[in-house]
Parts: sequence; C-alpha cells; structure tokens
Amino acid sequence: MDTCIFCKIARKEIPSAIVYEDAHAFAFLDISPVSEGHVIVIPKEHAEKIHQLSEQASNGLISAIKKVSKAAESAFKTGFNLLNNNGKEAGQAVFHVHFHIIPRRGLKDEFKYEWPSKKLEHQEQIVAELKKALAQT
Repeated sequence: MDTCIFCKIARKEIPSAIVYEDAHAFAFLDISPVSEGHVIVIPKEHAEKIHQLSEQASNGLISAIKKVSKAAESAFKTGFNLLNNNGKEAGQAVFHVHFHIIPRRGLKDEFKYEWPSKKLEHQEQIVAELKKALAQT
C-alpha cells in the first residue's frame, strides 16, 4: 500500500534500524521503545489484521518472529512480551499487521502489563458463537 508507513519502511523508503529481513518479513527497532531492544516485526505483504494475511505471508511472519524473539532473548538475557493489536478497539495505531517484541527488565523497566482476569461466565454461549463463526470460515 502506497501510504502505509510500515510498507514504506519495508521498501526502505523511510530509514529504520533494520534488525532482520527475509523474503516475507522485516524487523526494525521501534522509534518509541517501551524498553531497550524493542523490535517491531512486520510482514512485507500489506494487511491490517493477522487473519487477512495470505498463508505464505503469515507463515513467513511467524518464522521471523520466532527468529527475532530468540535473538532478543539471547542478546538481552531476559524474557520478553510479544504483543499484537488487531483493530482500533484493541489499540492498533498503525493499520499494518505488526508484532512488538519487548524485552523485559523485570522491576527495572517502566512497561506495566496487567492481566485483569475475571471469572469465566457464559462458557457454553461463547463456545457456540465461536464454533458458529469458525464453521463460516
């Protein structure tokens, strides 16, 4: 897509700190990192959401995520968060599929990630709705 900033980065029309590149994916340092070593991994194929990617692009993207996250874990000797937002309601700001690999520094970093868990309710209804939607795909 001509106006997509991540497409422009992948085409090297906009400079970036390239970490990894192959035929299907591109990884670069986030310009507004939440921790040192924060990397964004994108597919070269444009799609807004993960399920809109071709099988070839999604397989290539997952392969790149595995390689870069393993490298980040090794380089920084720490765990990491793997973050992906799909849609405006989920906090997606750039509408090109992308994953953040965020190395963690335990209590030393400022990135706060909380999981507001709740009690599972309406289990049967939720399963039925998901199965119905899956049958239509």
